Amino acid sequence: MSKINTELLSDPIQTIPLKKFSFYKSRWRFLAISLVLILCGLAFSLIFGITLDIQFRGGSLLSYTISGDIDLLEAERVAESTLNLPVSVQQTTSIQAEGGKQVNALVISVAGNRALSNDQQLQLNDVLGKAFPESRPELLQSTLVDPFIGREVLFNGLLALGIASILIVLYVWIRFRTISGASAGVFSLLCLLHDVIISFFVFVAMRQPLDETVIAVVLSILGWSVNDTIVIFDRIRENEQLYGKDKTLPELVDLSIKQSLSRTIITSVCTFLAVFIAYIFAVVYNIKSIRIFALPLMVGIVVGSYSSICLATPFWAMWKIRRSKQAAD
Repeated sequence: MSKINTELLSDPIQTIPLKKFSFYKSRWRFLAISLVLILCGLAFSLIFGITLDIQFRGGSLLSYTISGDIDLLEAERVAESTLNLPVSVQQTTSIQAEGGKQVNALVISVAGNRALSNDQQLQLNDVLGKAFPESRPELLQSTLVDPFIGREVLFNGLLALGIASILIVLYVWIRFRTISGASAGVFSLLCLLHDVIISFFVFVAMRQPLDETVIAVVLSILGWSVNDTIVIFDRIRENEQLYGKDKTLPELVDLSIKQSLSRTIITSVCTFLAVFIAYIFAVVYNIKSIRIFALPLMVGIVVGSYSSICLATPFWAMWKIRRSKQAAD
């Protein structure tokens, strides 16, 4: 009876009908949901294509001085329709050293492997002037970003992701060596890749050129998702020591997930709300850099919690059971 009471009191979530639900037995249903999401993402990629921003593929960077604020979405639409090239637009504000006057600037990034011609720049200047007469945009500077530098930035970003993934596997391996830490690390990494892929497809669905924001979002999701997974693996290790042979591995996995469920849900909801508020703020004040960071991150928080609960440990347990049967044979 003491063990039963311990299970019931370890987490309030077990007092509801979910107590009888088996995450282990439902693992294939959860995997099917993930496959549907990934297939939808692939379909978006085929329909809209994947575009690298100026930081990764090189291109032109045009800076305009403007009066007051400007509608960035409309400016982006005007620039794209004029140049027939993918562009990204942002507004910057600086303070002059002399007099402390505020200076607003419109920065247009045009991806491509060559600089814009003088005719293209003049045409864009004319169109922007007609579209935003009250802002009086004037070209301040035109800069060419070398594609070689873009490739170097992309390589360094991918290298950072690779190093982070290796360190995560090593950490999980060492931390949970008493419960087959190597396999736990591998399944944690597979779920991290699952989270990253789905979040990446959010950028594709937004039709947002891929820039350094992708790297920042992916690294944030890696840290978030592995944290949830580690909590569940840690509970499995504790329950294995507590119950020993009294419970099968699937029972230990289900119990450990349910014991961690309230903590995972509360933490995820609080973090999601914080990022959601930042996203609403960015939408209201038209801050594109925050908007394109916050939306994929919100998806990553949801997907990361989902994979930690529904995929990582159930499929890890399935693999361990199969390995045990093969060793017995």
